[in-house]
Amino acid sequence: MSQSKTIRIFDTTLRDGEQSPGASMNIEEKLRIAHQLEKLNVDVIEAGFPIASDGDFEAVKKVAQTIRGPQIAGLCRANSMDIDRAWEALKYAGDRGRIHTFIATSDIHMKYKLKMTEDQVVEAAVKAVQRAASYTSNVEFSAEDAVRTRLPFLARVIEAVIAAGATTVNIPDTVGYTIPTEYFNIIKYLKDHVPNIEQAIISVHCHNDLGLAVANSLAAIQAGAEQIECTINGIGERAGNCSLEEVVMALRTRPDILPFNTRVATEHLYPTSKLLSTITGIVVQPNKAIVGANAFAHEAGIHQHGMLMEKSTYEIMTPESIGLNQNKLVLGKHSGRHAFNLRMKDLGYDLPKEDLEKAFVRFKTLADKKKEIFDEDLDAIVADEIIRIPESFKLLQMNVASGSFATPTATVQMEIHGKVKKTAVMGDGPVDATFKAIKKLTKTKSSLLSFTVGAITGGTDAQGECTVRLEENGREVLGQGAHSDIIVASAKAYINALNKMQSGMNRTSVHQL
Repeated sequence: MSQSKTIRIFDTTLRDGEQSPGASMNIEEKLRIAHQLEKLNVDVIEAGFPIASDGDFEAVKKVAQTIRGPQIAGLCRANSMDIDRAWEALKYAGDRGRIHTFIATSDIHMKYKLKMTEDQVVEAAVKAVQRAASYTSNVEFSAEDAVRTRLPFLARVIEAVIAAGATTVNIPDTVGYTIPTEYFNIIKYLKDHVPNIEQAIISVHCHNDLGLAVANSLAAIQAGAEQIECTINGIGERAGNCSLEEVVMALRTRPDILPFNTRVATEHLYPTSKLLSTITGIVVQPNKAIVGANAFAHEAGIHQHGMLMEKSTYEIMTPESIGLNQNKLVLGKHSGRHAFNLRMKDLGYDLPKEDLEKAFVRFKTLADKKKEIFDEDLDAIVADEIIRIPESFKLLQMNVASGSFATPTATVQMEIHGKVKKTAVMGDGPVDATFKAIKKLTKTKSSLLSFTVGAITGGTDAQGECTVRLEENGREVLGQGAHSDIIVASAKAYINALNKMQSGMNRTSVHQL
């Protein structure tokens, strides 16, 4: 094991990651993430589930038409309709297009969900792979709930699909149930008991329900797996997926006992993480490994002393290795377009000229109110001005009267489907009054699940950033807004969520790996 082996990185942020509550993205947002993943140099981008909805189909098609480096995958169930629809979107990627088909193999799924016998599951899997192989030689098969599948049957399925034309076989921990030693043994069992296993790449796809997704993925490659399926910031269904930045940096940091490498350009990890948070509104917790705000913070006196003497005493990687340059020049009101444009590129935003100008105008306005503009402020500007879904509702102006001797009252003027409307509503507080006014004007029925407020940077002149989570008919969305006035930021976040709810009403949800 002295020679380093290259592990393929299969990013499913745009498919499995989008299944996080409130993380639904439109086509433009998916393309922005896809372009950043291209910079990151991942091997495969799973762009969506083409048959799930027209929006998902168009997103996969657009990514296949646009992205040039990585392979582009589309997920589909083991049936002809799904597979045909997937290739219709993927064909624009040519031989980089990957059909990813799946069927469940565990007893519990076969009995209660599929209501199929073992022979029927094998037959369906083989037929699906054969149909996919009629379009492309780049076929991946996944045995859903593989870790709860009886190993002899799992080996039988894997052998059959490889014989049918699968070039990658995925062994997913669909419900985040396994632990590293068990997962190692599952992969080893397949290596030892599937005669044609060397004809395919073994892939692993781990969920984080027990907090072991990264550890399980590392155990699997030690047992012989060659592809890891993961997401930026570890987002995904329930507790999420294996975190791309964590697994990649684990391999980079410990080559002494993990003789593996990836093609990932790690200097783009932090910008990619920030871009995803900006687009989805899902904030990374401060103590998140690699990309959290505290990942390179040292508060304890003994740690600070050690860091001043020699960084390696308490840092196992450098901030620069993930694209976090702590010595960047702070922008201010005297900064010009050139410095602004360079900083936007550093942050991972490859914006067209028109969008750059819009962001620059907003930056100069903010710079008149704040002494210093930080990267977090620029992220907020992009989220507020550029990364926008179609706006059925627009905030025009508002005023809030509040205090200890007055009943909070919000006067809000909005443009609703092209018509200007205005109302004034009282509430329990300034935010409550504002939300009630917006709800009255828009005539929406969404329920507010959560509301959070934070300062984007330090200081009394910091922008306020608000996030709201709304629910309607079982669908949840996140909305975010930023402004130097926290009540205005709250209104923007609420309206942003309502617009997401409006634009995504027709999106169909299909259970996936």
